[in-house]
Amino acid sequence: MAGTTGRAIQVSRCAGALRCGSGPSCTVAHLKNLAPNPHHPYAVPNAVPALLAIFLAVFLSALDTAIANTALPAISADLRAGAAASVWVVNAYQLAVVAVLLPFAALGDFWGPRRVFLMGLVVFTVGSLGCALSTSLPALSLARVVQGVGAGGIMAVNLALVRLIFAPGQLGRGVGLNAFVVGLGFSLGPTVASLVLSVVSWPWLFGINVPLGILGWVLGRRAIPHSPAHSASHRFDPAMAVLAGLTFAGFTLAISLAGQRASLALVLSAVSVCLVCGVALLRRQSGHPAPMLPVDLLARPLFSLSVLTSICSFATQGLAFVSLPFYFETVLHRDPIQTGFLMSSWAVVVAGIAPFAGRWSDRYAPATMGGVGMAILSLGMVSLALMPADASVTGIVLRMAVCGLGFGLFQSPNLRAIMSSAPGERAGGASGMVALSRLTGQTGGAAMVALCLSLGGTSGAGWALSLGAATAALAAAFSASRLWAK
Repeated sequence: MAGTTGRAIQVSRCAGALRCGSGPSCTVAHLKNLAPNPHHPYAVPNAVPALLAIFLAVFLSALDTAIANTALPAISADLRAGAAASVWVVNAYQLAVVAVLLPFAALGDFWGPRRVFLMGLVVFTVGSLGCALSTSLPALSLARVVQGVGAGGIMAVNLALVRLIFAPGQLGRGVGLNAFVVGLGFSLGPTVASLVLSVVSWPWLFGINVPLGILGWVLGRRAIPHSPAHSASHRFDPAMAVLAGLTFAGFTLAISLAGQRASLALVLSAVSVCLVCGVALLRRQSGHPAPMLPVDLLARPLFSLSVLTSICSFATQGLAFVSLPFYFETVLHRDPIQTGFLMSSWAVVVAGIAPFAGRWSDRYAPATMGGVGMAILSLGMVSLALMPADASVTGIVLRMAVCGLGFGLFQSPNLRAIMSSAPGERAGGASGMVALSRLTGQTGGAAMVALCLSLGGTSGAGWALSLGAATAALAAAFSASRLWAK
């Protein structure tokens, strides 16, 4: 790698780039349209293996989230665990990811994102092996924590690496491809899980990550570019890392417990951990040149508005993805197979539109594109909430497609706005906030669904969809306000 620093690449603006939308093979073809650009300070001789390593890891982390949700009934039955207890297979992963995002993002600014990414991929692969070998629910939950720590390392810096590889004028394409891969992972997750479980047992769902993780590590080790370390100005503080982890783990746990209407004592305990550790974190990082909770970046209006837009948009997604299965099965009386098919239509449209939206965001204002996308999503959520009980499959798919179109138009431009509004030496912090805002929104949305279902019974799913329309409208307002932000 010694001879690679200083070699730069730029995505070619050839007519065929990012137009076929045919899946992973299409992505590989697009990545080959890379041409040298001497004005970009970082690059690799051949960007294809570097980007494949990054996107393979991102794909696995997205796929694994969707797979685990789908496999919960099989896991619960095989390990003889109750349905409520088996939910910790999902919760353990999410809590671990949220806890380590900002520490790993800060470590990326200190060490360089390449080292954090490769370390995260190793931990994720080891955790996947542990999941595959687990024979009890506690062992599986512990392995999921390890897996979540690794996934957090990947998510914290993957966009920082994308920014490192793509020229500034092509950043939209890079984040568009990233959004495409994430959407592809989520859309394929339920289908892959169903197919695998029809042939073999659930441990294979996690075992397949091991060879793919090794492949991604080998590719990344050879091809991902180095970046300058900032050890002098960006010293890493382990105490801040612990405080940040406890702050956001407590916040996530408090939201989840409140949504499940847990005892007041448990909710207040989680809130107390969040508040006490949060205050201690702010005091500890005061005066630090690269604070772990990036208050320096949040002081930038464009950055903070983009983060708020992201939280509201992913809250809408969480409200939709958790409530729609209940809505389809209890209100519209669809069977589980039909429900899985209907749910995938949203993610498929997002995956299809994301690369194009990323390319357009290099030409048009992300504030405008994001505002239009969120307005479309809000209208789509309203159409779902008002859907008649005898709606046809075509009618449902069209409504889901409208939602996917709106979310897809928003996602890539918003990612570009967040990453481009942060200075290069704070790319790790910006990348970590992207992942944190996504998980915060999704967790909040899921908690609101739990509360709606608890209070409204069969009507709760409809309430959640209406609430999702409101959060999407709020996201549209935040996005549009960026037109006047400096």
